[in-house]
Formats: sequence, C-alpha cells, structure tokens
Amino acid sequence: MSYGTADSLHTVTLDDVRGAQKMLSGVARVTAMEGSRHLSQMVGAPVHLKCENLQRTGSFKLRGAYVRIAGLLPEERAAGVVAASAGNHAQGVALASSLLGVRSTVFMPKGAPLPKISATRDYGAEVRLHGQVVDETLAAATRYAHDTGAVFIHPFDHADIIAGQGTVGLEILEQCPEVRTVVVGIGGGGLAAGIAVAVKSLRPDVRIVGVQAEGAAAYPPSLAAGRPVSVQHPATMADGIKVGRPGDVPFAIVDELVDEVRTVSEDELSAALLLCLERAKLVVEPAGASPVAALLSRPGTFEGPVVAVLSGGNVDPVLMERVLRHGMAAQGRYLAVRLRLTDRPGALATLLGVLSAVDANVLDVSHVRTDPRLGLTEAEVELHLETKGPAHCAEVGGALREAGYTVID
Repeated sequence: MSYGTADSLHTVTLDDVRGAQKMLSGVARVTAMEGSRHLSQMVGAPVHLKCENLQRTGSFKLRGAYVRIAGLLPEERAAGVVAASAGNHAQGVALASSLLGVRSTVFMPKGAPLPKISATRDYGAEVRLHGQVVDETLAAATRYAHDTGAVFIHPFDHADIIAGQGTVGLEILEQCPEVRTVVVGIGGGGLAAGIAVAVKSLRPDVRIVGVQAEGAAAYPPSLAAGRPVSVQHPATMADGIKVGRPGDVPFAIVDELVDEVRTVSEDELSAALLLCLERAKLVVEPAGASPVAALLSRPGTFEGPVVAVLSGGNVDPVLMERVLRHGMAAQGRYLAVRLRLTDRPGALATLLGVLSAVDANVLDVSHVRTDPRLGLTEAEVELHLETKGPAHCAEVGGALREAGYTVID
C-alpha cells in the first residue's frame, strides 16, 4: 500500500534540503559526530558516528515531521494532523505539532512499548491504540484523516519529509568534509533518500551505502525489479526499519543516488548495539545500530573516512535486555547450559565450584527438583553464565563434562 499523494511525488532538490535546514534552525539539534577508534581499527580507515540518537525525541524523525507540518496551509493546520507509528515518527510528529501549535492525533499499535506511548503523549499528541501491527494502525489513521479532514503525515513517503531528513546529510558534509562513504539504515527510505540528495548534490564522489535487516529487506528486490515491491511479513528486532514496502518518493531517489544496499543479520544487529553501548557509550536502538552492523559484517569493504548514521536511540528497556544478551551470546560472552545432577546435599555447591574454577561468572540459576521427567534422585539445573568468548565457552563445557555432568541440549 502506498500513502504518497499527488503533490508529494516530485523530485527533492538540494534547494529543498537547504530550505529545510533554515526552517529547522533552533528546532532540531545539530547532533554530534563522534570518532570511533575501535571501528576505525576494524575498517582500516577513520570511522565517525553521526549521533541522531541524541536528537530531540531520540531520533532524526523530528526533522522531517517539522518541515512537513510547517509547510501546511492555514486551513490544513486548523484541521490538525494525524500519524501512525510504533515509536519514533509518533514522537517526532507530536513534538513538531506542539512547537507549531497544531493539534495532533497519533495512532499506535496496541503492543507498542509503554515508554514510547508515554513519551508521545508527553510531547502533546492524543494517542489512540489500534491494531496489532503497523499496517492496521496505518489503515486506522488514514480512515481518521478521511473522516475528520486531518492531514495525514506519512513517515517517509513525502518530499517535505525527505527534505527534512536530508539536513542530516548537510551536517555530515559540514562536520566531516573529507568523508568518502556514508552508511545509513533504510526502512521506507526517507532518511537515506534525503541524505543522498544532500550529499550527492555537493559531493557526487561520496559513496552512499544503505543497510536493511535481512528479515525486512524490501529494497534489494525492489531495486532489482525497478519498482517498489512488498515483502510479506517483515520480521526483525529493528522496528525502526521494519517496513514491508519502500515509499514511492524515496524509492525513486534511492534507485538513482544510493550506490548499494546491504543486509545484516539479527546477530550482527545485536553485536552492533552492544558495541555502541560498550565502546562508544551510546544508547542506540537496533535500527540505529544497523550501519555499525554493516561495518562489523564486512569491515574491509568501506573506503574511509566513513560516517555511520546512528538514526535513533529509542529502545525499549525490555528489548534492550534481550538484545544485549543475544549480542553477548553471539560473541561467546553469554552461555546458557542445562544439565542434570544427583539430588543430594551439596550437589549444587559442587557444580558452582567447577564453574568457579574455570572463571565462569554465574548470572542466574534455576534449580528444578520435582518434575515427571526426572528420576527420584535427579535434579535439573539451568545456568546463565557470563563468559569471555568462544574459547572460554568451550573450556566451560569441557570442565563440566570432565566433572561427570550430563549437559542437555
């Protein structure tokens, strides 16, 4: 389904992006650009992180939302605006509307994280929970727009949105004029398209690399087909780029100006989020970490200096915990084992002694003594361990087997 409108289907120009930059002066932050020594060593060239996770509302979305709403006619503003989003776009529309004195209604899925719902309300929007997935929420928002006359603010499929997001590209060139490669996550394509317009207009030699999650990668088949193609049931932890179909407006720009679109796995996204937290001390959501995931996946294939755009930092704490554990497990730093032992006094203490001898840090223990699957003198123990890497995981497993324990797969 496309939500582009006839007036939105025109080419976005450098003048549009420059106009958006003037409009956003004093509204959106010029976000920091931080060097990463660790990533630079991996890539073999300077790597800089463009920290849109530190933007107001926690993502780049405020830029496009503000430009779109600011461009409405007086009668359109009077009718209010409506949007549909699971998080970042919702907050961007809510704050932009409040700053401009426009009434906003935001539809969010019933399963949206509570912190994002609360933040959207705090920014001034009326929040309505509808549907279990974003497609259902989008349908409800468009019906509301039709019934009330409110202006639907699309998250990516409009020229004004793209122009606003393109101001990130202008800042990249100002902050890192020697840049050779820009890496940016792609969902619907608004951010990548805007950055591509700004950067390629001024520096056509700079390479633009888009990144999608493997389970929600609509751009590779769309680019191959020469038109937007839908991916059924997109699935990824990176909800900020979990989009089933490219937008018509950004697709045309991406097709022309973006040099390459790569995909990354869930393990690579987890590892990237963990790296941002540990090495850069930055809280980044999975979608925002996707450019870093691409650098980790194929570090020797980027010409530097490289700028990786951290597009957002609005990560649900529950998801953060799951992703961090997943990332640690992918690096061999987190190990879950289940085993059986004789149910006798001191048996658990003996097991913990074996783990202590190989320097495995026990994070959690589950001890089951009554279960139909167990013999009369058996107990089952599940342990969650902090380890030091794949070699250490193998050492822990070997120590348990050597001590006579049966590890259950």
